[in-house]
Amino acid sequence: MLDQMITDFKADMWLYISIPFISGFIGYITKVVAIKMMFAPMEFIGIKPFFGWQGIVPRKAEKMAMISVDLMTNQLIKPAEIFARLDPKRIAKEIEVPMMAASEDIVREVAQQYQPGLWEGMPEFARQKIITRVKAEAPMMVEKIMSEVQGNIDKYFDIKHMVITNLMRDKKLLNEIFQKVGRQEFKFFSNAGFYFGFAIGWVQMVCWLAFKQPWMLPAFGGFVGFFSDWIALQMMFRPQLPKKILGFTVQGLFLKRQKEVAADYADLISKQLLTPANMMEELFRGAFADRIMELIHKNVKMMVDEQTGVVRPLVVYAVGSQTYIEMKGVIAQRIMDQMPETMKYVENYAGDAMDVRNTLVTRMQELSPEQFEGMLRPAFKEDEWALITVGAVLGFLVGEMQIHFML
Repeated sequence: MLDQMITDFKADMWLYISIPFISGFIGYITKVVAIKMMFAPMEFIGIKPFFGWQGIVPRKAEKMAMISVDLMTNQLIKPAEIFARLDPKRIAKEIEVPMMAASEDIVREVAQQYQPGLWEGMPEFARQKIITRVKAEAPMMVEKIMSEVQGNIDKYFDIKHMVITNLMRDKKLLNEIFQKVGRQEFKFFSNAGFYFGFAIGWVQMVCWLAFKQPWMLPAFGGFVGFFSDWIALQMMFRPQLPKKILGFTVQGLFLKRQKEVAADYADLISKQLLTPANMMEELFRGAFADRIMELIHKNVKMMVDEQTGVVRPLVVYAVGSQTYIEMKGVIAQRIMDQMPETMKYVENYAGDAMDVRNTLVTRMQELSPEQFEGMLRPAFKEDEWALITVGAVLGFLVGEMQIHFML
């Protein structure tokens, strides 16, 4: 039998030698397909609900976003902590010029809207006195509002809503988080498929030389696709803690890169998600915007009453008490509408003061292996069986194609 195997090998040497390489190719291509299936396509392609595919991460975007935000809020960063780093006086100073300009426009517009005759007929010194006093007090009012927000951050700012809203709105960003965090692991995942497949291919070659059973090539192909997917996933995340095996220290590849991953993740999150712009947008237009509106309304009411001063009775008499109340509400709404634009002037200061990136890096490096694994594993764990099954099916089909070359 051995002589016959040697004779057959010599007769078709290059054909037999191709078996390990084809097996390696099966291992590699099934991994590439598995990675693509995690992130693409962004929207479902096919006939719903069963005949087609949508990337696992985009399809489970809400759940993935929840996993990401739970990690951030429970283990990495607290809104109260980062907002406490802001100095309300410094914020007032940063927005003083644009806020004063906006306040003057708002006072003029509202006065002319509700009682143009009264406003135009009012002596210039009286108009300017009101405008000047409102302009002077507007930044101070923002300082009071920010102090109140800092003292009751959970009442006015919903970081979970902010993160989930932004990730659901931009699924590409969710993909990017997982892809950037796990870029080295995905590369290993693909390459490992080739090496495992190549090694198994030598066994496949010997078995084919010995038995030449048609079922063997698709069976080996399916096994290569299945086993190489499974073992590569295990090597990425297991063991969680460093272990000595045959004198070598072994640990899951992703877990071993904790410090490097922390820097990559912090860069991406601090520049695209937990940004001052997004935080201010959430504060003034987010889930609790109505509470901020109430706070602004309360402060505007006091400010307008105080700054109209001696001319207040004249204004109330001229427009009526109800209209006067409405005017204060309109002023509050205009200021609220203007706030996100005005607060752009504090973004550079806020970015430096909040120091989100360095906070994330430090906290991520302190995570336990189990907690750290939770950053990337969900991308694999969701429908992991489907990825492995597809690898096995693709390997089986390539094995079927091999038969036509071998027989």
